[in-house]
Amino acid sequence: MREPMLGIDRLIDRIDALDNPSVVGLDPSLSMMPEALAREMYAEYGETPRAVAEMFFLYNRAILDAVADVVPAVKPQIAMYERYGIDGLAAYVRTCEYAADKGLYVIGDIKRGDIASTAEAYAAHLAGAEIGSARVDLWREDAITVNPYFGTDGIEPFARACRETGKSVFVLVKTSNASSAELQDLEVEEVPANVALRGKSAMGDVARAFAGLANMPLYEQVANYVEVWGNDLVGERGYSAVGAVVGATHPEVGRALRRAHPRMFFLVPGYGAQGASARDLAGFFDAGGRGCIVNSSRGVIAAWQRSVDGETVTQPDAGRALDTVAAAARGAAQAMAAALRQAR
Repeated sequence: MREPMLGIDRLIDRIDALDNPSVVGLDPSLSMMPEALAREMYAEYGETPRAVAEMFFLYNRAILDAVADVVPAVKPQIAMYERYGIDGLAAYVRTCEYAADKGLYVIGDIKRGDIASTAEAYAAHLAGAEIGSARVDLWREDAITVNPYFGTDGIEPFARACRETGKSVFVLVKTSNASSAELQDLEVEEVPANVALRGKSAMGDVARAFAGLANMPLYEQVANYVEVWGNDLVGERGYSAVGAVVGATHPEVGRALRRAHPRMFFLVPGYGAQGASARDLAGFFDAGGRGCIVNSSRGVIAAWQRSVDGETVTQPDAGRALDTVAAAARGAAQAMAAALRQAR
């Protein structure tokens, strides 16, 4: 059977076509919703999760329509939706579907992790769900984020889904938050093979590749494993479908990991609202200006809340309010693209 085309190649192609290595994080909150939109949804659905879900989808749709020809990808954060239960999850799925239908690469920021049948169930975000003789793609995501804390047993079901579908995963390696150092910067003295893996693994004895390596931060050892987990999933553009999450707030780490792992594609959070700027990102790219995609969430989707003089912008009805949201998001996305072009 012919292997599916790797989605990481499609992502890189789209980045090249738009000359823009950025992804918009679709992380809505009630505090972002224009008053006119909230008023209309509460009037129709009451103060209910359904009202919030409708707000979020309409808000996201306005932004997607505005940025679909500017950015190559979007990254909805599932927690912002699932806090509102089934209605919120429905808004998440509708958002993913709408983005996919507009040709955007969709990264589901779900940060899942477990082992065995539970990990396989989580991997259905990529592989789809088997229902009778059918396999149904319920989520319409091209990639997801995953947590490596369970080791190889926890990653293999996701890597298998990548092989079957051509989709991608981004493994948490060095996250953008300040307290990531509490665990991720701990020094690894040694990783013996019999500790890292016991018994048989569908991915092989990955521990053997790095056994004996010592005196490195934990995030470096995790990056080493990410390299091995994805070494059979390298696409035509030279990058693996198993990538890494590396925070823009750690520019020296980004430079070091890029040098050490030239085939590893980075998903880079922390730009803008978390403090990182375009000049912090030069070392994350490869010599050709590729190799990563940089996320901004609030800086784009909440841009409407800032007017030229710093005052909050308001509109009398939901339609005009969403027009304001869309125009501000487009402008912010274009400004970010221009800044990143200078950094590449």
